[in-house]
Amino acid sequence: MVKLADYQAKRDFTITAEPSGKAKVLPAKALRFVVQKHAASHLHYDFRLEIGGVFKSWAIAKGPSVDASVRRLAAEVEDHPLDYGDFEGTIPKGQYGGGTVMLWDRGYWQPEGDPEKLLKKGDLKFVLMGEKLKGGFVLVRMKNDKYARGKSRARPNWLLIKHHDEFEQPGNADALLDEDHSVASGRSMEEIASGKGKKPKPFMLSAAFAKNAVWHSNHAQHSDPVGRKAEEKPVPKKAATKTSPPKKTAMPGFISPMLCKLVDHPPESSGYVHEVKFDGYRIQARIEKGKCILRTRKGLDWTARFNAIAKAAATLPDCILDGEVVALDHNGAPDFAALQAALSDGKSENLIYFVFDLLFENGEDLRALPLSERKARLEALLPQTGALRYVAHFESGGDAVLKSACRMSLEGIVSKKLSAPYRSDRDGAWTKAKCRAGHEVVIGGWSDTNGRFRSLLVGVRHGEHLIYAGRVGTGYGGDKVARLMPKLKAMAAKENPFTGVNAPRAEKSIHWLKPELVAEIEFAGWTGDGMVRQGAFKGLREDKPAEEVVAEKPASAKTPLAKPAAKTKPKSAKAKASQSSVVMGVPISHPDKPLWTEGFTKLDLARYFESVADWMMPHIAGRPSSIIRAPDGIDGVHFFQRHAMMGQSSLLSTVAVFGDKKPYLQIDRPEALAALAQTAALEIHPWNSRPGKPAEPGRFVFDLDPAPDLSFDDVIAAALELKARLEGIGLIPFAKTTGGKGMHVVVPFDGEGLDWPTAKTMAREICAAMAADSPKKYLIKMAKKDRTGRIFLDYLRNDRMATAVAPLSPRARPGATVSMPLDWQKVRKGLDPARFTIATVPALLAKSKPWEGYAKAAKPLVKLLNRRR
Repeated sequence: MVKLADYQAKRDFTITAEPSGKAKVLPAKALRFVVQKHAASHLHYDFRLEIGGVFKSWAIAKGPSVDASVRRLAAEVEDHPLDYGDFEGTIPKGQYGGGTVMLWDRGYWQPEGDPEKLLKKGDLKFVLMGEKLKGGFVLVRMKNDKYARGKSRARPNWLLIKHHDEFEQPGNADALLDEDHSVASGRSMEEIASGKGKKPKPFMLSAAFAKNAVWHSNHAQHSDPVGRKAEEKPVPKKAATKTSPPKKTAMPGFISPMLCKLVDHPPESSGYVHEVKFDGYRIQARIEKGKCILRTRKGLDWTARFNAIAKAAATLPDCILDGEVVALDHNGAPDFAALQAALSDGKSENLIYFVFDLLFENGEDLRALPLSERKARLEALLPQTGALRYVAHFESGGDAVLKSACRMSLEGIVSKKLSAPYRSDRDGAWTKAKCRAGHEVVIGGWSDTNGRFRSLLVGVRHGEHLIYAGRVGTGYGGDKVARLMPKLKAMAAKENPFTGVNAPRAEKSIHWLKPELVAEIEFAGWTGDGMVRQGAFKGLREDKPAEEVVAEKPASAKTPLAKPAAKTKPKSAKAKASQSSVVMGVPISHPDKPLWTEGFTKLDLARYFESVADWMMPHIAGRPSSIIRAPDGIDGVHFFQRHAMMGQSSLLSTVAVFGDKKPYLQIDRPEALAALAQTAALEIHPWNSRPGKPAEPGRFVFDLDPAPDLSFDDVIAAALELKARLEGIGLIPFAKTTGGKGMHVVVPFDGEGLDWPTAKTMAREICAAMAADSPKKYLIKMAKKDRTGRIFLDYLRNDRMATAVAPLSPRARPGATVSMPLDWQKVRKGLDPARFTIATVPALLAKSKPWEGYAKAAKPLVKLLNRRR
């Protein structure tokens, strides 16, 4: 591997135990990072970020700083292989870097943009979610060093700088360096050097990590969701069975595709392999004499629509490929909505053609060969990078692969018999098992409310009849409706196309259509009377004729494929209501998934947001916000997000902020809270700006953070003292718990004509005066050695882009606690912040009106400052 040439040239792998870099590590749902404490000729910390299939690495002599004012020199070093992220031990003396290596921290990271472009620019902003390091950082390449001037050094120096956020520890840059133990083994440097203690737990190749593994958009191969190393490929290079060699013949113009049967469980017997089920368009590529034609499953020529893929495929020798064209989201997962948008905009440059079968090659018809041999030849044919990707597969038990795919929020898996030839039918050699129910439906009408689009009326074919299957009323953003309406209006009809006992009658709000458009929906399954349950629109399927859309139900794969099971007795309306997982019009997938250790689920979170939405919205609407997501619950990986992302719900707003090219996330309507719950967003952290004006401050937030040896009663006393000081200068403060051990004192103000530095300076002066008057009780610098017995008065949340947890936001902590707004008469000795949880807060809000008068409490701060001067 070219990227690792320097790394490999410096090491003798017959002597050192370091990985050689030849093994391939599984791509993952999130990019990984590692920090290794390294006692070589001098002690330093090796900081490594996964970029482009390797660890980009920097040596930081003094270790990472968690104080934004303390910058640390980071010397760029050679790229390291990804499995170096599991290395902990000793490098022999005389070898490059000889000494002891500790896995000091590891976790996931998220770049704020394209990492390759940011690296090239020399300004790499990112967020870390490690066991020790958390929050925002930036690596800035130094412009005036020897590297930049073309002098002696081969690689540049950088500066690693902490961002201002809730994870910063001002005045205590080395706060985390005291945590001198391995995150993988718990050992000290001395124990590692002596070989004592437990061996480190793996991260890069562990089964625990594998549940998060997913093929990524900048990797050529797929990962194995059950934890096998990438080099353990199940596809043999030679045919698994003896077959007659293919005969030379003319290449056909088009081959009808082999289709899958839907089953409830994947086959468990040997001889089957399992592939990721893609959420895109099935496409056959025919390449002859440097020209590629792309056709849909029905033979329609879509070459012009996927022009970039056709150009890439045209470089291959004569062949016919079978695969699926897919758009990927920011995590490298299929995104059908993004694919629809790309088609609508005529942009195919970022689409990927995932190829899973080879039907014809250089005059040879390969269809009679077993799948094992076809795939072996396919892998050898395709390039390793680019718009065409080989689809790897897994030989592990089908149920295990399906569960892993579902944990990664993929559509499902396709299971294929390795010995099967390619047949243009649905013979059962290929089966599909889904994680979430999806279906094609025929659109027979649409409805409106006061002239605005509301829902689609859909059905399925039964012979010559279109049987009504219900309404699909969610999944529509403004952009989707804009693309959809012209096509609906072009299909306008005068007669009702539906039949069946539930067929709708004509109404003023219903518009009938010719039953020719096919929609892809996601739904919770069929009701007992054949209606779509909780349907959400994904997009139009222009590749499938309406006459082929029939109700598809899974057969059992544990026995020979049989007819669908008989319909179950319809449940009562009360039972249906109790099982509903649609909140504020948003379908909640996997509603029973626990997010907190106490058992609170994703549906519980969505319903909590619904119950507090009206109270919460005035405090978050119009302000850029950061969110913390925990898709696998509070004990799993946490993701920090502040920028808008591809494929996110259209219910979420975005806002452009001066000085940043990427739009920020904003929550401007109650339904957006349900959309956040759907993504397992447990915490909301808005800016403290004026609504709709991010450049202007709009409130103070003073964070009272106690030392571990203090009680919550001490925090109460501090809050009351700060309240008196604020009222003394003409401000009106409000109190809330943080959902943890501290409290926030919040002061709304009118910041018109005020800049952020002035607001921050005023907040600091207030805290500094309080600390000066009671130095044994308070401090404004978070030095660890000075914390005992005192409360840190954190004023740093009063800066541009700084955030504070929103009133009523849950916390990603045990107990499902909430940042609870309080009336001052309740801020008294004995208050227990742990009593405020997503289970208790809705009822408490109904009985009281905390923060009454908040909206009228904002005073013009500029006038107040002028009077003080």
